Amino acid sequence: MTNSRILIPLGVLLCFLFPACSRDKKKIIGVVAMGRSHLFWQSIHAGAVAAARETGAEIVWNAPASETDYAGQLQIVDAMINRQVDAICLAPIDKNALAGPVGRAARLNIPVIIFDSPIETELYTSRVATDNYGAGRMAAERMAQILNGRGKVAIVAGAPGAASSLAREKGFEDFMKEKFPGIQIVDKRFSMSDFAKSMAVAENILTAQPELDGLFASNEASSVGTAQALKPRQGRVKMVGFDWSPNLLEDLRTGLIDSLVAQHPFQIGHDAVLAAMDKLQGKPVPKIRDLPPRLITRENLSDPDVQAQVNPDLKKYLN
Repeated sequence: MTNSRILIPLGVLLCFLFPACSRDKKKIIGVVAMGRSHLFWQSIHAGAVAAARETGAEIVWNAPASETDYAGQLQIVDAMINRQVDAICLAPIDKNALAGPVGRAARLNIPVIIFDSPIETELYTSRVATDNYGAGRMAAERMAQILNGRGKVAIVAGAPGAASSLAREKGFEDFMKEKFPGIQIVDKRFSMSDFAKSMAVAENILTAQPELDGLFASNEASSVGTAQALKPRQGRVKMVGFDWSPNLLEDLRTGLIDSLVAQHPFQIGHDAVLAAMDKLQGKPVPKIRDLPPRLITRENLSDPDVQAQVNPDLKKYLN
């Protein structure tokens, strides 16, 4: 009787022994946002999923419940690294606190794409974000226009460690100082990127500054809270907000809000995942990619390109 042998190629045998070989076919990309609840982050999630479908990647999405919980975000990023995902896309809550995990990922040859907000390290592969400083200047220019170059304004700011909103606030402040000395910034308070706290902060500013002419809110949460605080005073104080949501767009339609400086979160999520895949495939990836902001007013709200930006089909990607 003849003995028959089945010869198994070494590479195939190793893939049986080490299941991670299957990643040659599907790359796993961890996407870590600052939070979960705001429409902004949901839109980024949808854009990331769209890019994953285009490239055949798998997305692992996670975020802390609060946009100020940098300790929770640190744990999420560490878990992604320990899982040995192929790449990480990260929106850092705190530009200093998250620098350590980015360095750890780099040492393990896990490329990190920073999105939305900058970080205090150069060890990331690429950064995809809105030109936040320019967006702040855009908001200031609009405020100066509607106040005819004179008046008192205040800022309902985001959180102290959030580099993206800090850049917007600095852009706003610098523009006023350079171009419109007739406009005074008389108050600035952090809202901690929380809806209820933003409303309380805006109400306190309005009480402390009875002659206030304008308010600039530097992110979605602060814009929602500020708009709520302004409802009893509609028309008396002009508001320029940042980001968008269905409620903010309705407040824009009714005139409670003069204008919104909008980002394109779907595009940010999409381009961050594409940058990760390009790096994994050995393609060149730019270190910095700034996306332009858009000023949305009642006059252009119905434009098709604006509607496409503010009404992404989330159900198509997140269900």
